[in-house]
Amino acid sequence: MAKAKKKAPSPKKRPAAKKRPVAKKQPAAKKRLVKPRAKAAAGTPDANLLADLMKWATAAGADSAEAQYGVGESISVSQRLGAREALESSEGGGLRLRAFVGQRQAYVSTTDFDPKSLRALAERVVSMARAVPEDPYCGIAPKELLAHQWPDLDLADKRRPSAKALIELASEAEDAARAVKGVTNSEGASASWSRSTFLLVTSNGFSGGYRTSGYSLSCAVLAGEGTGMERDYEWTSAVHVEDLMKASAVGRNAGKFAVRRLNPKKAVSARLPVVYDRRVSSSLIGHLASAVNGRAVARGTSFLKDSMGAKLFADGIRIVDNPLRKRGLGSRPFDGEGLPCKRMAVIDDGMLTTWLLDLASARQLNLKPTGNGPGGGTSNFTLEKGKLSFDELIGDIKSGLFITDMIGFGVNGVTGDYSRGASGFWIENGKLTYPVSGITVAANLKDMFLAMTPANDLQFKGSTNAPTVRIEGMTIASS
Repeated sequence: MAKAKKKAPSPKKRPAAKKRPVAKKQPAAKKRLVKPRAKAAAGTPDANLLADLMKWATAAGADSAEAQYGVGESISVSQRLGAREALESSEGGGLRLRAFVGQRQAYVSTTDFDPKSLRALAERVVSMARAVPEDPYCGIAPKELLAHQWPDLDLADKRRPSAKALIELASEAEDAARAVKGVTNSEGASASWSRSTFLLVTSNGFSGGYRTSGYSLSCAVLAGEGTGMERDYEWTSAVHVEDLMKASAVGRNAGKFAVRRLNPKKAVSARLPVVYDRRVSSSLIGHLASAVNGRAVARGTSFLKDSMGAKLFADGIRIVDNPLRKRGLGSRPFDGEGLPCKRMAVIDDGMLTTWLLDLASARQLNLKPTGNGPGGGTSNFTLEKGKLSFDELIGDIKSGLFITDMIGFGVNGVTGDYSRGASGFWIENGKLTYPVSGITVAANLKDMFLAMTPANDLQFKGSTNAPTVRIEGMTIASS
């Protein structure tokens, strides 16, 4: 899966280098044939061999067992000031066998697919399972809950880009960023591609697999001189290369974002409306995702553990988890425990309707699993767009803050207390005025959720997405 680029420390200024040629347009992808069950990639263990592994595990004394096979390959490149800085390529994979003896379980992993070795592996994992303490919530899915068919979600771009093609994308992005007036230095541009295959087989008859691919492109530059330099970035990611933002647009955005941050001022300390740019608003619903994770609820470590059915957001707000979104970066045809996936409104008309449950947390809470296993994680988690444009969203704010960048991770998942560093722009009389930095914003997530209003500018850039959002009455402190 493609990931957003992590921020790197600002480099020392280096002399400018000549710009490299822009990227050539890549050919359109061929249409993928739709099949009810995706086949595993070449080089994976034979499906019959995995079925034999299940038999060997049960013959050794396991009551049930499952095997997960995963393999992936990736290429990543980066350049700075027109010169190549890094080129990395990797391939790897392996098989994990889990066996259950009563209410005990054990795991082992291997990259050796020789039948003799796998038979010995099965015997070893069963022996291990007999020796560990009981877990009353462990076990594979009952046969009646397993997925039997699933849709083709178009999750794999069949093309394998060359390192040269990725370098051309990075070069085009950085060249466009450095061409923006006011940009004085660059942290570089990076492009990457990955492809992976997942296969799951269980002793009670489930067998399925699918492939995914991902592309990402990012660029970060600096504007200004000396101690007055400011940094900003832009990025894009997609399952298919043609769904990426154009490399030149990534670069231009990074340059413009950096230049507009020059000469920041201090903000006032007050309790005022705060608006989160859509580049950072997804972090807010990311906190919600953590709070509705079934394992956190079962452990009692979520600040929403007693909020099922409660009104957490304003009327009309809907937040969905949709694993069946075509070409979605978080999409999957079935979950990692073999259960069918479905689109769910976690928040519907402002109300919390469900936890995200894997088998273990569902058993612990005496509920039905939701197809979010293992671990209770999200797929494509999205705050649906509202009705107001960005200008309408800020139009009646006399004084407030528009956040474009966040610093730190001051969020308490048990209490919901929220305090993070931020920078952005000051809002006066419904308009963005001057850049501000050195700010801390604070509140409690429950209060923030209730006071949230989304704009209509939703973009899908990752697996967690949200439009620009406005939150009333947050505490703003300027350092």
